[in-house]
Amino acid sequence: MRQAKNGPTPGESALDRGAGCRQFGVQVLRGQAQVAFLSSVPAGLLFAVALFAAGWEYGLYAIAGTALGTATSRLLGADRERVSTGLEGFNACLTALCFAVFLGAGHLSTALLAAAGCVVVTVVTAAVVNLLGVWNLPSLTLPYCLLASAMTTAAPGFERIWHHGDGLAALTSAATGPTSLGFSDLWHGFFTGFAQIFFMPQWYVGALVLAALLVASRRAAAVAGVGSLVGILSAWALGAPAAQIADGTMGYNAILVMLALCGVFLEAGPRTLGYAVVGAFTATAATSAMAAVFAPSGGHMFTWPFVLTTFAFLAAARSFPELRTSAPSPAAPEPMSAGALSAQPPAPQAP
Repeated sequence: MRQAKNGPTPGESALDRGAGCRQFGVQVLRGQAQVAFLSSVPAGLLFAVALFAAGWEYGLYAIAGTALGTATSRLLGADRERVSTGLEGFNACLTALCFAVFLGAGHLSTALLAAAGCVVVTVVTAAVVNLLGVWNLPSLTLPYCLLASAMTTAAPGFERIWHHGDGLAALTSAATGPTSLGFSDLWHGFFTGFAQIFFMPQWYVGALVLAALLVASRRAAAVAGVGSLVGILSAWALGAPAAQIADGTMGYNAILVMLALCGVFLEAGPRTLGYAVVGAFTATAATSAMAAVFAPSGGHMFTWPFVLTTFAFLAAARSFPELRTSAPSPAAPEPMSAGALSAQPPAPQAP
């Protein structure tokens, strides 16, 4: 009788389970939002709506991938704050979507491989966080890029997971097609740049992604809008074909770089805005470079231009005292230490 009295009642157990499920749901939605450096449940929900609008299978892969990555990190005992703010879910979200888009969402082999990929990318994330922490750099989407590049390069060699006939390997060639932009190219390119962050080509998906940014932070939406414009204008100035600008593939890396360098890892202000614009231009130029680098092996550029450009500009910011890190915040992905980007290099850390 004493044991029954002191033990949890059925009602209490149900309440605990309900609270745990709600907490997990919040973590999953924040994980989706962290694809765009947000820790916002409404933004994560709108991102999910955008992906379901593109196709129910893509929305399902994204939600399931984020949930699996989050659950894996919880099971392995990852840092609670990282799990709570969604930092353990966004790489898994992108990994699952990548597998669905490039291998075909309707195949059982894709679903199984995506599930395994979400578990693996969670482990890779921990490794990247620990390695880059030595230099006070955030992991960004590097874990997903590593896994996605390996998958697209290797997949054509396995008949049970590759269902598209010939592989993706191709020799690079000079760009062709008209470079003059019409009004339709401009507005399509502006919105599809946001959609391409999630591999989607539909302008209305991009409009929903932008709406999610606006709901979470008007500043972030404005900075991202500037990034999309910089990507479009940079690509046009360099002579990219209008079709590539209109489909958003020349703009999404610029959007992510703008967000990272103006308000997330560096305090938003006139100097950092200009600094981020230069970074967005650099990422746009690097987009074609990375596409050429990966083409012979059948890979894809993914967000490599964003990752490499952001690393370079954050590391360089240590030499510019007028550029300061953003104050650590639960909403900020992997906020760096207060002196991370000071003019002096960080002091050695004890093992």
